[in-house]
Amino acid sequence: MKLPSEGYLLRIFVGETDRHKGKPLYEEIVLKARELNLAGATVTRGIMGFGAHSRIHTAKVLRLSEDLPVIIEIVDTEENLKLLWPFLDEAVGEGLITVEQVRVIRYTHAKSEDS
Repeated sequence: MKLPSEGYLLRIFVGETDRHKGKPLYEEIVLKARELNLAGATVTRGIMGFGAHSRIHTAKVLRLSEDLPVIIEIVDTEENLKLLWPFLDEAVGEGLITVEQVRVIRYTHAKSEDS
């Protein structure tokens, strides 16, 4: 897949324990992005954070949290990212979704042995 030099970064902030139809929400978002043939997605697990309720979530041993922050990042064209928005409207009950324009420096993959 070829990305233009100007793309968009979609960031979705949710909790690690958030679910959609019984499955982890972050997993469902990544699978939906793949189904829509978006350029790729990355899930990052935070070690500390808080959201709209101002409740601290942390990975510290003395305050072990089971609901750490999770960020799903997807870079693609604005048009392609908009294909995901209806699913996000349905699936994300609590969280934050942002989008910003980014400059794509390089997007490549290793060539397979068959090519």
